[in-house]
Amino acid sequence: MIYLKTREEIEQMRQAGQIVATCHKEIAKRIRPGVTTQEINDYVEKLIRQLGGGTYLDGYNGFPAAICASVNDVIAHGFPSKKPLKNGDIVKIDIVATHNGWVGDSAWCYAVGDISDEAKRLMRVTKECLYKGIAQALPGNRIGDVMHAVQTHAEENGYSVVRDLLAHGVGKSLHEEPNYNHVGKPGKGFRLKEGMVLTIEPMINAGTHLMTIDADGWTARTLDGKLSAQYEHTIAITCDGPIVLTEQN
Repeated sequence: MIYLKTREEIEQMRQAGQIVATCHKEIAKRIRPGVTTQEINDYVEKLIRQLGGGTYLDGYNGFPAAICASVNDVIAHGFPSKKPLKNGDIVKIDIVATHNGWVGDSAWCYAVGDISDEAKRLMRVTKECLYKGIAQALPGNRIGDVMHAVQTHAEENGYSVVRDLLAHGVGKSLHEEPNYNHVGKPGKGFRLKEGMVLTIEPMINAGTHLMTIDADGWTARTLDGKLSAQYEHTIAITCDGPIVLTEQN
């Protein structure tokens, strides 16, 4: 069942979203060669609590950390590591925080030092995919309209869209109905209604969209070892247009 939120509930969700946004803003100041993703994890865990929130991922279905940290060919769900990031890496940091029982969820891709032109282009196009999808997230549209915008922009730029990891509704829990991937056809799929709160989180690969899962049961990698980028926001569907609850101010 899809739970439609009231305006008051959406405003409450914004508090959780802004905790996540603040964490990403602070991470951007700290990402550099030599830093470990374990250090980032520990910093974020502490900051969430300082901001009056709670961590969600630590222990979720056995996940062992407060953030997902996915480097280079890791698409998503990577474990934080004590291995230092190196110049030229890209790293996706996915953060989920709670506030007064509501959840905020956002992932962002970061450049570590000086990265290649190809990595810069992949990151730019992936972020564009996110915002092109958000622009279609209007009451009366269908999820296929949103994801067609994502898929078309990625593929027109020579990239592929991950199919096997899904976006989802958000509310009192991280994964609410509905679930959906980031490819679609206009006019297809469920209709967007005012009060829906959803993630848009395209995972865009430089090569094939196919992936593998490591032996840890979590870490998703590109099948061909090429780079993957991701940007994610939690958004609310309203008659005034989409509200990005995790936007960094």
